[in-house]
Amino acid sequence: MRRLQRTSPLAVLTFAVVGVSVGLLLQFLRSTRGEAPIVPPLSLAATLVVLGAVLLSLAIALRRAVTRVSGKPVNPFHAVRILAGARAAQFVGALLGGFGAGLLVQVVTRTIPPPPSSWLPMLLTLVAGLVLLVCAVIAETLCRVPPSDESEDAEGDDHGRDRRGADPEPDAV
Repeated sequence: MRRLQRTSPLAVLTFAVVGVSVGLLLQFLRSTRGEAPIVPPLSLAATLVVLGAVLLSLAIALRRAVTRVSGKPVNPFHAVRILAGARAAQFVGALLGGFGAGLLVQVVTRTIPPPPSSWLPMLLTLVAGLVLLVCAVIAETLCRVPPSDESEDAEGDDHGRDRRGADPEPDAV
């Protein structure tokens, strides 16, 4: 089985570029129509920060359970869910952070400066997206399995037995 690799920084950068592009295009479209700029709600930034904190706390708890010497096994499905959440959060953080950046760039470059009530939520969305992205990268790092002891049997050295310890079927190849 192939080892799991970290999330590609190029993929995360692609999501950020798409977010910036969509934010810029939407603001330009609204500006050409004479409409008010899009101002994201403050609850969006708060939600992104809370998601990052929850993801990070779950990853820290998982890492502590894995590195603990207790005899309790760690549920692998729980670990995979946290890893999948960390990878998805990287993409969401990059996309929404980029979206906030795109909204902000178009509004700040206007000749008449907007009031802080319109550009501050955009800046908070950008920062919250970056916070979620950083929390997700740390969580993904914490989900990595530490190297096992060399005293354990190597993978594939099962002496003809499957993982349950049963003899293989005679027809199996």
